[in-house]
Amino acid sequence: MCDSEVSGSEHPAAPPPEELERLMAGRHSDPHSLLGVHRTARGLLIRALRPYASGVTLEAPGDPWDQTRLDALGDGLFGALLPVDEIGEYWLTATYARERHRGRDGYRRAPTLNHADLAAFAEGIHYQLWRLLGAQPVDGTDSGSPAGVRFSVWAPHAEGVTVTGDFDRWSGRTFPMRLLDAGVWEVLVPGAEIGQLYKFRVHTPDGRVIEKADPMAFATEIPPANASRITASRYLWADSIWMRARKEQAGQSTAPQRPLSVYELHAGSWRKHSDGSCLTYREIAAELIPYVSDAGFTHVEFLPLTEHPFGGSWGYQVSSYYAPTARHGTPDDLRFLIDQLHRAGIGVIFDWVPAHFPRDDWALARFDSTALYEHANPLRGEHPEWGTYIFDWGKPEVRSFLIANALYWLTEFHVDGLRVDAVASMLYLDYSRPPGAWEPNEIGGRENLEAVSFLQQLNCAVEQHAPGAIMIAEDSTTWPKVTRQVALGGLGFTFKWNMRWMNDILHFVARPYADRPPHHSDVTSALMYAWSENYVLPLSHDEVVHGKGTLWSRMPGKDTAKAAGVRALLGHMWAHPGKKLLFMGQEFGQSAEWSEARGLDWFESRDDRTAVGPHTGIAELVRELNRLYRTHPALWERDGTADGFSWIDSSDNSNSVVSYLRHASGGRVIACIVNFSPQMRSGYRVGLPAAGRWREILNTDAEQFGGSGHVNPGYVTAEPEPWNGRQASVVLSLPPLTAMWFRPL
Repeated sequence: MCDSEVSGSEHPAAPPPEELERLMAGRHSDPHSLLGVHRTARGLLIRALRPYASGVTLEAPGDPWDQTRLDALGDGLFGALLPVDEIGEYWLTATYARERHRGRDGYRRAPTLNHADLAAFAEGIHYQLWRLLGAQPVDGTDSGSPAGVRFSVWAPHAEGVTVTGDFDRWSGRTFPMRLLDAGVWEVLVPGAEIGQLYKFRVHTPDGRVIEKADPMAFATEIPPANASRITASRYLWADSIWMRARKEQAGQSTAPQRPLSVYELHAGSWRKHSDGSCLTYREIAAELIPYVSDAGFTHVEFLPLTEHPFGGSWGYQVSSYYAPTARHGTPDDLRFLIDQLHRAGIGVIFDWVPAHFPRDDWALARFDSTALYEHANPLRGEHPEWGTYIFDWGKPEVRSFLIANALYWLTEFHVDGLRVDAVASMLYLDYSRPPGAWEPNEIGGRENLEAVSFLQQLNCAVEQHAPGAIMIAEDSTTWPKVTRQVALGGLGFTFKWNMRWMNDILHFVARPYADRPPHHSDVTSALMYAWSENYVLPLSHDEVVHGKGTLWSRMPGKDTAKAAGVRALLGHMWAHPGKKLLFMGQEFGQSAEWSEARGLDWFESRDDRTAVGPHTGIAELVRELNRLYRTHPALWERDGTADGFSWIDSSDNSNSVVSYLRHASGGRVIACIVNFSPQMRSGYRVGLPAAGRWREILNTDAEQFGGSGHVNPGYVTAEPEPWNGRQASVVLSLPPLTAMWFRPL
């Protein structure tokens, strides 16, 4: 309740004309100074804003002033001066042409946002921003406020902000917000309910009125509709064992020492209904979990599931960073999917996009008519290649928004890791820019120092507030120490995508067989830098679109050779240092490029023409690769250190053969030989670290994988004959386009 003086206008309850004009225009930064209850020298002044109402009655049960009719003060404003010092709870009943609406008064309460929270937001260190901003349901029991929803939004340059939605029939005039510290606007709307839609109506300094979706919306309409939706989670998690284990495994030093085999997928096109519609989150859970469990992957990675207006962007042009896309259901439906994955022993990684956002005028772009979330300098704030805006990572409030968003998914949704998209575009000021189209930093370099600082703060916050979660950088550059701790001068990521390995190996396997020997280094060069970072080997969605073909279509030769080539590549990839990532469809060698509109060609995965066809054989191989990978620590325990790998022979380019060892603690070792040529290599001698029996645990030419069946059943015997610098060796027949793994008995 505020103290104020009754104005000197004609009616004692009317505000000064200039104040009334600003209120009615939606440009008053403190509507609470006019609305609600105010103590005056002559009693309590009560005003209510009810546009389009013919009358408003104040109801105060048990009070002498019950059923007091407020006077019309003009254009939907009503008021009365009561000759009392106090008034209890009261209701306002507004009469409209076709209905009456009874509700409490949200304007008689003090702000519920405290100065410490607002200060932390303004300093870039509010890491639970989802508890501060957005649409927050209030039950009225703890705060003393009437039940409803508290709305708050950051718009420091607006002259006024009004929240509008289903609760005011989208009038846009009933609930003007007040401006608090840090440029945050706030209002309590009594009676607003979960499930209702809303937007913010922002009045700009240049006289325009723009309607905006809530940047902090926790749910939205299904695109192309774009209103925000009030929501609150009622989900009860059942993955406490998983989350406890995740926390116990916290620490950057341990993640590279554990197996990580990731199945990357686009939720909207992994599988579709017969009518072409998307599966819901709960339907995805029912079908994806048994499929991934059978295939043996340790994690799934979803292309962005945050709300996005254009489906063809695959989620990479985000409009609502805190809202799961409504295309598949509610936020709690997504929680169910993640919970069920965890209960099945499968980790969850989200693709996360802090680099840029679209220009849609109803979303983040020019939110209060100024460059608020984006950098004001177009040389830093506009992406010339993607047609998007670039975040201003040096602005503290933007840091709070983004870092809290990362923690929101990792804590509120139990996501186990984030793959951070387009890190290279963040690190360099000249990314995709010709000379003259960028400006150097303050020390004359091309590095984006604000982005570097942001990424370091982000990864430190994740390490502290979401222990055990992993952070993966998609970075195609040679930026040093991406996966080193911030305290040691690094960016603090857990892993980095090995884009160079991916480009080299895909260029190699796409070459005609006769052209492979001169380019043998495409296979071997990755071992010159394999331990400079903690790497993930990504055969991702980017490699099966835009005319690049698929793993299958890249391979030379006819179908039999293509299948063998895919199997050899995957056998080499799973043995190579680095964690594994495979995009959906490649686990069965889909032949056509992926299209988000069509989905996967599941008919190929069935291969009903033969008992074991080329595609079912590849699927069976991936299952076996993941089984062996989990079983043998030599394939993952020392991925990040040089003592986990040693060459047997890296120089046999004439035969297109590579051979190497993978090492684990306790002397455990796996020998890997890969023949990338289409010829059988008979009598091929390979050096091994010890004489004796070695069991062939994998041969990608086995009949169970759709191969010709040239395998070594049982075991082979290594003789004490030095070869390749090793004390023992074995003579093998290497089938064409085949990867073979051996372990000592």
